[in-house]
Amino acid sequence: ETLLLGMLLHAVGIVRSWPPCERVHVVTTDPEVCDVATVAGARAVLQETDGLNEALVLGRETATAAGATAILVLPADLPYLTIEALDRLLDAADAAVAAGAGRPVVVIAPAGARGGTSALLLSPPDVIEPRFGTSSLEAHIREAASADASVQLVADHALGFDLDTPEDLERLEPATLAALIERGASRLASTVE
Repeated sequence: ETLLLGMLLHAVGIVRSWPPCERVHVVTTDPEVCDVATVAGARAVLQETDGLNEALVLGRETATAAGATAILVLPADLPYLTIEALDRLLDAADAAVAAGAGRPVVVIAPAGARGGTSALLLSPPDVIEPRFGTSSLEAHIREAASADASVQLVADHALGFDLDTPEDLERLEPATLAALIERGASRLASTVE
């Protein structure tokens, strides 16, 4: 639990401190995570149904209702996420706009070597449907092609390293793991006091 909270706080903190970001929405089925997200400065959105893609659609709808013309979809399990990595996504979006001649933009960060997706930058927000799950990278590329979007891929360790398996946890640098656990433990301790 402390690691999960630490990763959430890390991700929200990085995204909130990224200058191009106007709002952060955290979609979850857990009311306690809603509380943590709100304290961290995000808008918490309680999901009443199950499913990651359903959560992303709910987040997209919430962001669009708040006036978003583009969205960045990120999971909270990116322990090496940095502002510089987010800047690389934005640079790729700028390249997609330049190459696209007015077409919609889809920027995808592949997740490691498993054929997944770690980040999606979409403009407009509904240019494609989220297809996270098995072989999501391929599914997102196909969706983008069907939408005639200008597509860019950003292969970046800070975006591509996610914690999905016990093997991922073993590959995580001990200092990073300790820092994330400490951040989560501090949050838990502050809720007890």
